[in-house]
Amino acid sequence: MNDRKLWIIISAVSGFTAVTIGAFGAHGLKEKLSPEMLEIYKTGVLYQFVHTIVLLVLSLTNFLKTKIPSVFFLLGIIFFSFSLYIYSTSGTKFFAMITPVGGVCFLIGWLWIIIAVIRTKMEN
Repeated sequence: MNDRKLWIIISAVSGFTAVTIGAFGAHGLKEKLSPEMLEIYKTGVLYQFVHTIVLLVLSLTNFLKTKIPSVFFLLGIIFFSFSLYIYSTSGTKFFAMITPVGGVCFLIGWLWIIIAVIRTKMEN
């Protein structure tokens, strides 16, 4: 399997899980979580969706020659979104301490895109 195909599959799996986790939160957890914890859960879903779409765009286009932003976005989804899912449903504060690591991964991914675009020679 080539690299591009792999990243499209990763993006699709992330999108699938975002829809599944989001629907579970909206229907299965609405009555079980406090409004504050439900908001935390929704934040994880939102960030997963946004970065899944970016992963898919990066996978479908050939503009960036590096996969480094994709790797950091995937790590961000895992550390940020999934730590929020676990924290909001379990109340275990340890997982809330992992969330900033995911946020930093998202920032690094965006920074790599900026750097890659600046380094790319573009024709007018």
